[in-house]
Amino acid sequence: QVQLVESGGGLVQAGGVLRFSCAASGRPFSSNTMGWFCQIPGKEREFVAAINWNGGSTYYAESVQGRFTISRDNAKNTVYLQMSSLKPEDTAVYFCNAVYVRGSTGYALLDYWGQGTRVTVSS
Repeated sequence: QVQLVESGGGLVQAGGVLRFSCAASGRPFSSNTMGWFCQIPGKEREFVAAINWNGGSTYYAESVQGRFTISRDNAKNTVYLQMSSLKPEDTAVYFCNAVYVRGSTGYALLDYWGQGTRVTVSS
């Protein structure tokens, strides 16, 4: 049974930093491109960032380019999202998933979603 467990969210002031983790279990994801999505109430999940299987290629939404960094540790089946220079508009629940990238945007591969981790950025 696949599980994706996101953690690391919290309340942070604008300009602050946070680091999210996504621990995957149930099957190995080391060959998958993995990514992060965010969602605010009433809106669909949006692509944030993705990283290919060996970390050699990364993809970012324009809104986070230069501020967020995605990384992974295949030995731990874990994907990370380092967020810096946070803005109030980054406030959302963040989810991870296996991803396929088309152009510069990632799309979730799995129908399954974890509970996500929430970040609230105060101004």
